[in-house]
Amino acid sequence: MFIIKYIFFDTETTGLNCRFCRIIELAMLTVVDGKVVDEYDKFVNVGKPLDSKITRLTGITDKDLLENGVGEEEIANDLKEKLTENTVMVAHNAQFDLSFIYYLLKRHFPTEADDIVQNVDWIDTFTVLKDRKNYPHKLIDAVEYYDIEKVNFHRAIDDTKALYYVALAMKNERDDLEEYKNIFGYNPKFHDGRGEFPFIEYRPQPYHNCGLVDAERILPRRGLNQRIR
Repeated sequence: MFIIKYIFFDTETTGLNCRFCRIIELAMLTVVDGKVVDEYDKFVNVGKPLDSKITRLTGITDKDLLENGVGEEEIANDLKEKLTENTVMVAHNAQFDLSFIYYLLKRHFPTEADDIVQNVDWIDTFTVLKDRKNYPHKLIDAVEYYDIEKVNFHRAIDDTKALYYVALAMKNERDDLEEYKNIFGYNPKFHDGRGEFPFIEYRPQPYHNCGLVDAERILPRRGLNQRIR
């Protein structure tokens, strides 16, 4: 019998471009059999000053990274150790965080990075939320929708804990999160196909659902050719 490990995770970064920007904080909550078995939170010293906009957004300072940050190689090794078979990675807007993790791994394990990220499953709660609630769909909105205790947003560890409780609320609302494995929804108005991963199935998804959609119309069950309403 295989033991499934769920890792709820979030990143804070120096910017939006996963090829050129860097992760400055990575947080992960590892859950096995419904229990949190490990809490991980590390700053990453990227070796250069942060843009003031990033500090204002995240509260992370150059001093934090200089005094408490580890090298990127350490983060890469930690990810390689944790992203093993029978693992499900869960993030809100997972495409963003997956992309940053992939390029970090690619810099340190160029021949192994592809296998590392495709040998685990990925669930995007942003995609799930669009099948549950009306716009907007940020994590802060999910916290409001599900009446989760307020958290310090834009710090990775706090976002990760909020994500975990949001996922529990989603599971209690309707237990179909497993169907969203490796399926990411996108807004066709802004999607150009760049940066897609071959192990993820990308599907157009409406963002204006007024509430919990019928079980047969959730994105994983909806046929690719079914008209979007």
